[in-house]
Amino acid sequence: MRTFLPSFQIQPRAREAAYRALAQHLIGEIRRGRLQAGSRLPGSRTLAEQLGLSRNTVLCAYDELLAQGWLESRQASGTFVARTVPEPASRSRASAPGVPALDNPGFPMHPLHGLPDADALKPKGRGALAGGMPDNRLIPVDLLARAYRRVLKRRGNSLLSYGDPRGEMSLRQELVKMFCATRGLTLTPEHVLITRGAQMALSLAARLLIRPGDRVAVERFGYVPLWDALRLAGATLVPVAVDESGMQVERLEALGDLRAVYLTPHHQYPTTVLLSPDRRAHLLQWAEQRGCAILEDDYDHEFQYRGQPVLPLKSADRAGVVIYIGGLSKVLAPGLRIGCLVGPRSWIEQAARLRRAWDHQGDQPTEAAVAELLKTGEIQRHIRRMRRVYGARRQALLDALEKELPGCLEIQVPAGGMAIWARITDGTDAEAWVRAANHRGVEIAPGRRFDIRNRPAPFLRIGFAADTEEEIQEAVRVLASTRQSLRRG
Repeated sequence: MRTFLPSFQIQPRAREAAYRALAQHLIGEIRRGRLQAGSRLPGSRTLAEQLGLSRNTVLCAYDELLAQGWLESRQASGTFVARTVPEPASRSRASAPGVPALDNPGFPMHPLHGLPDADALKPKGRGALAGGMPDNRLIPVDLLARAYRRVLKRRGNSLLSYGDPRGEMSLRQELVKMFCATRGLTLTPEHVLITRGAQMALSLAARLLIRPGDRVAVERFGYVPLWDALRLAGATLVPVAVDESGMQVERLEALGDLRAVYLTPHHQYPTTVLLSPDRRAHLLQWAEQRGCAILEDDYDHEFQYRGQPVLPLKSADRAGVVIYIGGLSKVLAPGLRIGCLVGPRSWIEQAARLRRAWDHQGDQPTEAAVAELLKTGEIQRHIRRMRRVYGARRQALLDALEKELPGCLEIQVPAGGMAIWARITDGTDAEAWVRAANHRGVEIAPGRRFDIRNRPAPFLRIGFAADTEEEIQEAVRVLASTRQSLRRG
């Protein structure tokens, strides 16, 4: 196989040292990693023809590099890059003159304070009892694949071209039907913008609403990546306590000027509590009087196991102060990245302008396929199936905890959601327990992970949706045995 060699030119005045220039050029290519250790070089005649040099120039360059140990000659085989050469610049600080180092840029970088390192963002294998995760094994993959084929066959040319930054119209129309029927919203497709997941939806909302220095109230226990999006927009986060009735919105009055309030009123993340009716009414009235935006994150509306889901704040918004954030990641799969923003029409138009600058548009084939599944009722049927499955798994987790860890945890049984929030009542160290359980493949999370002040908290968040009842029972036995080990130690 012929080795690729980039173009190489010799200036006329330097022709007397052409072989040295060629030798340095080849050393640079080896250090870059573009000529790999052990790779075969072209024959001297072939390389001379490629580069427009004399064969003697190439032979002299090869001889020079053979003497320096950069190349090696194998009888009847040809000339090769030596098996042992210095690390290429992409993996080493060393580089030849004129060869760029690829580890760091040649310009200053602004630090991203508080955000995780790149390695921490790599996908990891999921352990048992991971909070807030759907069971990807139950995704209707065949139905989704068929929907992809149908929409591409019918509309492939248009779906694979540029589209509306607000999202595929058919999906916006189907979401409008769904939200009007199940969430009490009054809207049209012009009030909806499809995003790549709820995280992007909140990031767009934050960039439109917030200027550096604006103050945003958030729940004291919450979802760190969404706080990060607010901070990146320049917000100063103001924590507000959460109790058994949700965010203590009556405290907002004493906090001074606020640009926005971000909260999860339906199944508060991570505690799962419901914002009480009186606090809902108080918050809407206060926001209308102050002209303050409410960012309502309704991340798992569909999964309610006792009674009917409570309607979103947006359903009672008469002043246009609520920006509603929803999605289908929990319903189908996180990897599909289907989220949405719902807000006043003129505000959504602004969001679409910003979205076009960021991302131009979403994944139109995926959006059209999901719209097809909504139109045929397949997603609604899938939601009903998952509600039954997850409800049974919730009960399996509660039964297993009561059996294996009696008197250790205080649990307010959640009416919905995909995880439980448990207070440790026997003095076991939450973070030590989490580390020991994670080491054995059980992925619970300590309360400190969700505390905006990063303080130790005697709580655990334990998921149940992603595991079968048998897997849940085994995982809880692991929790019990790790606790016993900690207590003995």
